[in-house]
Amino acid sequence: MNLTLVAFMRKELTQTLRDTRMRVLLFGAPVIQMTVFGLALSTEIRNIKLAVISGPSDVLCARLAERFYSSGWFRRVEFDRGEDPAELIASGRADAVLIAPRGGLTRSAERGGGTLQLLVDASNATKARAVEAYANSVVSSFARGEYPPGAAPAVRISPRVLYNPGMESSMFLVPGVMGMLVCLITIILTAMSITREREMGTFETIVSAPLSDAEILLGKTLPYIVLGLIDAALVVLAGYLIFGVPVRGHLWQLALAALVFVVSTVSIGTFISTVSRNQQQAMLGGFMFLFPAILMSGVMYPVENMPPAVIAAAYLDPLMYFVRLFRNIMLKGGDMTVFWRDTGILALMAAITASMAYNRFKQTLN
Repeated sequence: MNLTLVAFMRKELTQTLRDTRMRVLLFGAPVIQMTVFGLALSTEIRNIKLAVISGPSDVLCARLAERFYSSGWFRRVEFDRGEDPAELIASGRADAVLIAPRGGLTRSAERGGGTLQLLVDASNATKARAVEAYANSVVSSFARGEYPPGAAPAVRISPRVLYNPGMESSMFLVPGVMGMLVCLITIILTAMSITREREMGTFETIVSAPLSDAEILLGKTLPYIVLGLIDAALVVLAGYLIFGVPVRGHLWQLALAALVFVVSTVSIGTFISTVSRNQQQAMLGGFMFLFPAILMSGVMYPVENMPPAVIAAAYLDPLMYFVRLFRNIMLKGGDMTVFWRDTGILALMAAITASMAYNRFKQTLN
């Protein structure tokens, strides 16, 4: 074997692996990401939030509700009597609402007309199909247990699909992909900004300029915030024109949600940039954050399907809140309770990540 080539290969491996941070990125990141992949990804739909609306004396509907909750697919939603069923779904408190017929299911079934209405949130078309299939299965099994063999089931459901009557998957996927693209662009570009200055030898020139630490950091991050907002506007426009995804909420809601999200992702990218020694580490660090963030965001798989430990980590993921906000604003009209709650959480995350990035940036300068 060519000894020169062997020596060159040894030199390259030594140079790559001598840095502890690079070893963590190369060998630790795949294990972490594979663990998240294995735990988080599941095509089975579970933990469906179901509210059952019936009268207090409707014994048959109460037994049917217990059959739903004991099936392992549905979980109970607590609500005040008299609440609007559609509002339960619009606010995200329920994925489906089962409504007993007027007069109660017990009396209607005795007359052979026991039809319950099932309201389904179809902003996630895959989940909506599963909800309808599970509900039909539970009701059919319940009817066979309540009535003699061969008798026509007196209990059935009449589904009503909300927000996505055509059950189009693009209505659910496109808002999620929008958030994923904005997150990808802002984090990767920002993560490489400071390390690029170091590698080019211009970082010392910037530091020696008559600027404060805050001014230097703002000068490095504000352009990426502007670019991130432009990208957010472009993906919303492309989703509307190309895929026909509606914008049922207010544009100011989209703009505010995009602003706080972009500030948080740019801050994360800046923090990654300050702990990386070169662009290669910054790139790997960005992807190390992005892959788990995308998997736990609910872009492709419902967060509710994941194990409790992964769900707890998902609530620290800014992309999850942004995807929920975009879907709520674009498909459901922007429920104000959901909007202010998730925007407030995103704003808190943006403040925390910006503070972490600023403190680490000052340490880097020192």
